[in-house]
Amino acid sequence: MKTNKRIRLLLILLLVHTFLLAPAPVSHSQRQPDVEARITALLARMTLAEKLGQLQQLDGHADGRFKDDQPELVRKGLLGSTLNVRGVKNTNDLQRIAVEQSRLKIPMIFGFDVIHGYRTVFPIPLGETASWDPAAVKRAASIAAAESRAAGVHWTFAPMVDIARDARWGRIAEGSGEDPYLGSVMARARVEGFQGTDYSANDKVVACAKHWVAYGAAEAGRDYNTTDVSERNLRQVYFPPFKAAVDAGVGTFMSAFNSLNGVPTSANPFTLTDVLRGEWKFDGFVVSDYESIKELINHGVAADGAEAAQEALSSNVDMEMVSRLYNQHGAGLLKQRRLTPQTIDEAVRRILRIKFRLGLFDKPYADEARERAVILSPANVAAAREVAARSIVLLKNEKDVLPLAKSVKSVALIGPLADSQKDMIGSWTGDGRAEDAITLLQGLKSKLPQAKINYAKGCEIGCETADGFEDAVRAASESDVVILAVGESAEMSGEAASRSSLDLPGGQLDLVKVVQATGKPTIVVLMNGRPLTINWIAENTPAILETWFAGTQAGNAIADVLFGDVNPGGKLPVTFPRAVGQIPLYYNHVVASMTRPVKELKGFERVRLEPGMKRRVKFALNPEQLGFYNRKMRFVVEPGDFKVMVGPNSQDLIESTFQVVER
Repeated sequence: MKTNKRIRLLLILLLVHTFLLAPAPVSHSQRQPDVEARITALLARMTLAEKLGQLQQLDGHADGRFKDDQPELVRKGLLGSTLNVRGVKNTNDLQRIAVEQSRLKIPMIFGFDVIHGYRTVFPIPLGETASWDPAAVKRAASIAAAESRAAGVHWTFAPMVDIARDARWGRIAEGSGEDPYLGSVMARARVEGFQGTDYSANDKVVACAKHWVAYGAAEAGRDYNTTDVSERNLRQVYFPPFKAAVDAGVGTFMSAFNSLNGVPTSANPFTLTDVLRGEWKFDGFVVSDYESIKELINHGVAADGAEAAQEALSSNVDMEMVSRLYNQHGAGLLKQRRLTPQTIDEAVRRILRIKFRLGLFDKPYADEARERAVILSPANVAAAREVAARSIVLLKNEKDVLPLAKSVKSVALIGPLADSQKDMIGSWTGDGRAEDAITLLQGLKSKLPQAKINYAKGCEIGCETADGFEDAVRAASESDVVILAVGESAEMSGEAASRSSLDLPGGQLDLVKVVQATGKPTIVVLMNGRPLTINWIAENTPAILETWFAGTQAGNAIADVLFGDVNPGGKLPVTFPRAVGQIPLYYNHVVASMTRPVKELKGFERVRLEPGMKRRVKFALNPEQLGFYNRKMRFVVEPGDFKVMVGPNSQDLIESTFQVVER
C-alpha cells in the first residue's frame, strides 16, 4: 500500500498515584444464572398495566417524602421507581407496600441525584477531576454510595460523563472537563466507586452514565440547546467516557434533553440502539431525563404524547422519568400495532434485571441503625477533607508567598465567599446541608488559634456597590497577609446556569484591586464551578489557588494547603480562556489521512516526590493509543512519525519521536 509520510502528535501528561485499568467487574448475571428465568416467569404473570408500571418513575418531595398518591399506585403495581424519595423510614414505608401488598411483590428502586456526595459532600466533579487521582475520585464515589444505600437509595443519577469544551455551560461543573481520555478514566473510577464489583452490597448503588449523548456540546454553552456533531467527533470525543462506563459495568444510562444532528437523544435509534445496544452490548436499562420524553413534542418530532411514547420506547428508552406518556398511551399503541409486546417486555426485563442485581428481591429494606452510623461519619468527613485538598490547584506562587507560616500574627480574610457555608458545597449536593460545611473563615480559625483574623466581607457576590470596600481595606492594612476569597455563588453553575460572561461577578475584581493596592502580600482563593477569565489577577496577584466548590470540608482543606500541611498537586482539567470570545477553547484543538488534534492525552500518573527525589515512570503505547477513525469510520493505526510529549501540563513539554512502520 502506498502511504505518505505524516507526523502524528501524541501527548502524555506526567503529573505529580498510579491508575491501572482493571478488568470490568464480573457480570452479576453470571453469578445469578437463574435471574433471566425468574424474570421470564414474572413477565408471564404481569398484566400490561403492571408492565407499564415498571416503566414509570415519579418524583417525591424535595425533603425525601413520597407523594400522597404514590402508595396506591405502588399497591396496584403501577409505579416501579421514584426519584428524591430517601431516608430509611420513607423508603421502607413505600417499599413495604410494594413487596407485601402489591400482587406480584416487585420491589421499588429508589433513585436520587448523588453527584458529589450524599450528606458528606466532596468537591464538585470538575474539582475532583483536578486531583488527577482516580483512586481519590473512586474513594469519594464509594463513600457517597455507602451513605446513599444507608439512606435507602439504590440508584444514583451519576456519573455525568459529558465532555464539555464551553465554559459558559453551567453543567461543566458536573463533569471531568474537556479531555476524552481523562474523562474516560474518571468515568470508570466513579462507576467502580459507586457500584464496586457487586452493587447488591449494602454499601453500593447502581450508577447511571449521563447524559447520552453530546449534551455538553450545546451551542454557545446554552443549556438544553441543540448539538450538531459529526460521527467522527462523537466516536473520538464524546463516546469514549460512556464506553469506559460500559466497560466498567455501569448498570444504567440516562438519555439527554438535547437533539443531536436533528434527532432528539431521547428518541435516537443510532445512539440508543445501534451503538449502545448493538455495538457495546449494554444490557442494563435507559432512563429518560426529567420529562425528556414529553419534550419530544417540543422538539417537533412527535405530534402528541402517544407519538412521543412510541418514538422513545421504539428507540429503547426503557423508563420514563416523571412524565406519564408510556402509562397513558402504551395500551393504545399496542392495540394500534404501533408498538409490539416484545418492545415493552424487553424494557421491563432490563429494569427487573437491575432490580435483581441490586438484590432488592432478597433484601428490599434498609437498616435505620446503619443509616445513623454511616451518614456523615468522622471517617467520611476526614476523607472529604483529604480529597478536597488534593483537588486544589496552585495556579501561581511568586515571591514564595505560599505556604504561609503558622507563626503569622495577623491575617486579613476578605471576600463574599470567605464565610458562606451554602456556597462551599456547590450545586447538586445530594442531601448535603449548608450547616455541615466548614467555611474558610472557620478553617483559618482552627488552623491559627493564636493569630488575629481580620475578616471583612467587602461585598456580596454580585457586588453592586463599594460600600464594604473601606472595611476590607482597613482589614488588609492591619494585617501581615491578605487572603481574598472570590468567585461564583453555588447556583451560578450547574443545570440551567449558563453564563454569557466568565468574569468575576459584579464588582469583585474592583474589590481585589483596592485591597491589593495596600501593598500587603496577597493570595486570591478562587471558588467556582467553571473556568473564569481572571487576566488582571493572573498578571498582578502573586499567589492564586483554584479551589472550586470543595464541599463539606472546604475551609479546612483550603487552610491545609495555604499553610503547607498539604502540597497542592492538582492540575487544571479544563482550559481557562483569556476572553469569552476564544470559546470553545481546549488544548487539543482539531496529521494523517484525517485532520488530527495537535496534542492528545494518552496517559498520566500522579507521583509524590520529596525534594531531590527521582523516580522512573513508564507508559505503554498500544494501538488503541495510536489509532483514530479514518474516512470510512474504521479505527486504524497508520504508519508515520509520531511525536511523544511529556510534561506537567499541556504546554511545558519535552518531546521525542518514534516511527510506526507498515508490515
